Amino acid sequence: MIVEMKNIKKSFGSNSVLKDVSIQIKGGEICALLGENGAGKSTLMNILGGVLQMDEGTISLDGKQVEFGNPAESQEAGIAFIHQELNLINDLPIFENMFLGRELKTKRGTLDLEAMIHKTEDLFKQMNVHLNPKTMVRDLDASYKQIVEICRAMMMNASIIIMDEPTTSLTDQEIERVFTMMRTLKANNVGIIFISHKLNEVMQICERFIVLRDGKLVEEGNVSEVTTDDLARFMVGYDVRTEPLLREKKLGDEVLRVEGLTSNGVFRNIGFSIRAGEILGVTGLLGDGRSELFQSIFGAGIISAGRIFLNGNEADISSTTQAIKQGIAYVPRNRKENAIIKDMNIFENASIVTWPRFRKRGVIHRQKHEEVFTKHRTALRIKMGKLTDSINSLSGGNQQKVVLAKWLAADPKLLILDNPTQGVDVGAKEDIYDIILQLAEQNIAVIVLSSEGQEIIRVCDRALVMYHGAIQGELAGKAMNEQNIMHLATGGKLNQAGGGGI
Repeated sequence: MIVEMKNIKKSFGSNSVLKDVSIQIKGGEICALLGENGAGKSTLMNILGGVLQMDEGTISLDGKQVEFGNPAESQEAGIAFIHQELNLINDLPIFENMFLGRELKTKRGTLDLEAMIHKTEDLFKQMNVHLNPKTMVRDLDASYKQIVEICRAMMMNASIIIMDEPTTSLTDQEIERVFTMMRTLKANNVGIIFISHKLNEVMQICERFIVLRDGKLVEEGNVSEVTTDDLARFMVGYDVRTEPLLREKKLGDEVLRVEGLTSNGVFRNIGFSIRAGEILGVTGLLGDGRSELFQSIFGAGIISAGRIFLNGNEADISSTTQAIKQGIAYVPRNRKENAIIKDMNIFENASIVTWPRFRKRGVIHRQKHEEVFTKHRTALRIKMGKLTDSINSLSGGNQQKVVLAKWLAADPKLLILDNPTQGVDVGAKEDIYDIILQLAEQNIAVIVLSSEGQEIIRVCDRALVMYHGAIQGELAGKAMNEQNIMHLATGGKLNQAGGGGI
């Protein structure tokens, strides 16, 4: 199948999101669709997927013009859209998810479970997937959930599959599993549109690339003819920094110290400290316990042993409210579930933490809220419309910036950022890195939790590496490199010189 979108235009009110965009995707190729958050990628794909209607333009399949009034019509035409937030039901087995909404029935009208199981088994064999169709979806890791979504698309005879950030929360091993599946799809003449901010993955899995910027197609070509630096420059319109962000460190007094912190089965005997103006990185592999550790320090988890000290005094933090009052802010890794409230608008999401601060006699001082948010909106370069627009109207990266602005408005003494650039484009990453450095210069202690070794190296003064719920080692200076980080994250130890070695 060849999909051609010509002269696509789309506006939301006065905001022109797509400006005369034309692209072509062929079966049997993996093509990257790149751009900053808000560049128009999701809008373009939502039009192809039948979720949105274009204002102008045409869509053709194998030269025949088509119109998609809804997602079902797009699916019937052979286009499948696998969204970043997977649409699987955890409380059903794999085979029932595979046929959700298209269940097979017997002549008597009852569900034909055996037929659905056999068809799922046959497809798994064809796609070289080793899964039991009767396994409950809740028991699958993230990569296998992605694979089930891909297989479900194949069950609908999809010729073109749109994959939106499919590797955001996966480990390296899980990513390779999904890539193997994508190569199998390509061999079966399925075309894949791969939306990702991870440019190294684009170089590894894609043959072609298409770049949107501010609603326009600005560049397209073969991946083999460009570098990651080229792709980043196409996306943002200027050269993106890759060197470590060195700065003069003026560290103040100790802000946080923990001793012997333990949560049974999650993390154990954790001890470290951080001073004002310091940026401390914490990294490791998925499941190392770092998120649970810092959620507990923020009052959102259980601590079975150990002590927490804030500004030299022992602190009892049994709730997030207490943590906020004592100057701790926490930006969680799962934006959709833990950081934004979908039923509130942009301004309400940005100001919810500081409502108690900006009130007088029970009345909220809205003007003060708006002044604070406007300052952070400018600094973070948040692309948005009106303050009263739904938070859902923003791209994922801009939602993340609103979350960060919310916590910055609280004037924290200690800011914990859990994967702060997850799902964020290269330009927005640099904005967030600049903000982190500025906060450190303002004497705030910043803790960055990240799975990306390069992010830790670029931004942090030193790093703690966790392994199976414990701190495996600490790195700083030249010893803070990807080789040593991975060595510690997989259970190795460092020699006295700071290099790898058991």
